[in-house]
Amino acid sequence: MTSDDAQVTPTVRLRSDGAVDEGTLAYARTRIDAVVGRPGLPAVSGEVRIVRAAAHHADRPWSATADLHVGTRQVVVVAEDATGHEVVDQLQDRLRRQTDKAAHAWDTGHRTTAPPWRGGDQRPV
Repeated sequence: MTSDDAQVTPTVRLRSDGAVDEGTLAYARTRIDAVVGRPGLPAVSGEVRIVRAAAHHADRPWSATADLHVGTRQVVVVAEDATGHEVVDQLQDRLRRQTDKAAHAWDTGHRTTAPPWRGGDQRPV
């Protein structure tokens, strides 16, 4: 069974696959909103998918994958755990760390100049 959560926050879509209950989806929505709705983050868009495996013998039947675009950077986070709440908590921690790294990346022209013996300019940019 595949379903789409009707609530859409800063263009982050929450999807589920398998026997994922509404309580877990609501919990995931609040945790994801807490991460992507923080002030200071650039525009965030993408998709978060929560899956519960049908195999009952699996050690970690719950998995979550987030594929987000934070500004110009792509952030992909994967988490697996035994329960729905644990996998959402793990996803939130990893997502917060990766979005912080993407938001504070210095790829907007703040590069060091090459040394003079490599043809670089004497003045810093």
